[in-house]
Amino acid sequence: MIPYSNIMQGASRISGVLLHPTSLPSGKLDEDAFRWLDFMAAAGLQVWQVLPLGVPQDNLSPYQCYSAFAINPALLDDENHASQVSQPHDASFQHWYTQEQYWLDDYALFMALKQQFSSRAWYDWEEPYKQRNPEALAAFKQQYAELIQGIIWQQYHLYSRWYELRDYAYDQGIYLFGDMPIFVAHDSADVWANQHYFLLDEQGMPTVVAGVPPDYFSETGQRWGNPHYNWQAMQENGFDWWLSRLENHLSLFDLVRIDHFRGLEAVWEIDANHETAEHGQWQKVLGEQLLESLQNKMGNVPIVAEDLGIITAEVNALRERFHLPGMSVLQFSFDAFDDNPHKPKNIGHDRIVYTGTHDNDTTEGWFQSLDKDAQNHVMQALEIDNPDKLTDTLIETALATEAQLAIIPLQDFLQLDSTARMNVPGTVDDNWQWQLKWEQIPENLAVDIRKKMLASGRLIRKY
Repeated sequence: MIPYSNIMQGASRISGVLLHPTSLPSGKLDEDAFRWLDFMAAAGLQVWQVLPLGVPQDNLSPYQCYSAFAINPALLDDENHASQVSQPHDASFQHWYTQEQYWLDDYALFMALKQQFSSRAWYDWEEPYKQRNPEALAAFKQQYAELIQGIIWQQYHLYSRWYELRDYAYDQGIYLFGDMPIFVAHDSADVWANQHYFLLDEQGMPTVVAGVPPDYFSETGQRWGNPHYNWQAMQENGFDWWLSRLENHLSLFDLVRIDHFRGLEAVWEIDANHETAEHGQWQKVLGEQLLESLQNKMGNVPIVAEDLGIITAEVNALRERFHLPGMSVLQFSFDAFDDNPHKPKNIGHDRIVYTGTHDNDTTEGWFQSLDKDAQNHVMQALEIDNPDKLTDTLIETALATEAQLAIIPLQDFLQLDSTARMNVPGTVDDNWQWQLKWEQIPENLAVDIRKKMLASGRLIRKY
């Protein structure tokens, strides 16, 4: 890992781009990923931010995955996609397997069981497998040993490829910025293997589920459906699952964003019987104790707090106590409130600034969706008279802030409209599918971006 002091505690201001690997032209960690890093280096972009790399469920959301640790097999190129059924004996595999065995064996067993149970969720499996009966699992492992070994071998290929990319990025002077959902999916290896760490009934069903109350994105809130943690049980075991998860992410990335950070102070609990998120309550959790345990074990770690939405003084205090940078999004800055933390003048060095995130429309699409009065207000605030300059000006505004890191979605560098939007929160259809075409990148784009980095003082020498 790149030293923490080199990225988030220094005085330098740097910049990067948001692009999930599935949005590469091939959608894979193949030569396109290395070509992408070459483009970033030429453009003077020093941080590549991605969404979670996990194995998504049917709706393709990287925030609802079958494992908090496994990497999506769809990212493998054709050469490495076929699973090898026999366990290799080389030292590099054995070293990796020993390090990852704490999650890997349960994941491989879970995925093999899902195949045999026609992809049904684990809580709909036959009772011995749902309840992890040792004799039943041992017999299954013996019968399907080759399938299980193939899943393990597939993850080895995925991790190996990511390590290659990580090393190549390091040589190019580029940091990798990962994203960790605060919750995990109910139908996941993590919940199945650690049922005591979640608020479940005797049948394995959540008693309360996660989400957020009504906000900017949705009038009825968002009912994510994830089970809530049994924080008391986790504390009794030293937060071992959480610490292992954070250590895993920090082995893959130089910087990690905790999505929905406010959920480490209090969570929105929705009765599992309710279909929407309006009827819930805030419940305090042991996030402070978790972060203390992490700090005691690993020291200061490069974590970013996604602090968008309803943020209280208690959430701000928690973030500030552990010196974690927060987030500001310029699309949220055009209101009448002078203390809005998204306004450029209020963005200090302890923030990461975005034009928009994966949950926002592209800047071009967002602006086009505004009524005429709102468009005029935005243009007046940015001091421009030509709407064609809107996206470029918002990018330059982000780069000019005091934020230690400015992240621009690639769609904004390309000035794409709503057809290139990645996700619409609160919906399940037609998300997570946008892909770049290399011909969409103008020949001079890298040079133009590099000029913006130089002009804003965000282009520093390679570490």
